Amino acid sequence: MPEQYIALLLVLCAAMLDVLANLLLARSDGFRKRLPGLLALLGVGLAFYCLSLAVRTLDLSVAYAMWGGFGILGTSLGGWFLFRQRLRPCAFAGIALLLLGMILLHQA
Repeated sequence: MPEQYIALLLVLCAAMLDVLANLLLARSDGFRKRLPGLLALLGVGLAFYCLSLAVRTLDLSVAYAMWGGFGILGTSLGGWFLFRQRLRPCAFAGIALLLLGMILLHQA
């Protein structure tokens, strides 16, 4: 498997860990519940580790933008599905633009 694909998988892994950390952070109730809070911190640390491995191959701007974009996308959809947080139609339009931006950035 070419290094480029491995780096993209690492970015996706970093984004998934970031989303998990964000959702756990919401469950921690401002760190009143310690286990979800500590797991959130662990998730963020692992996400940064995966991102650090990805930037060995990918440009930092591309890797960071993809990580942030997928993180925003996953956290928004996770909050919508798991916590019943409301997303307005303009939020879905923003998600579509975010995806388009990541595709265009990766093509550059």
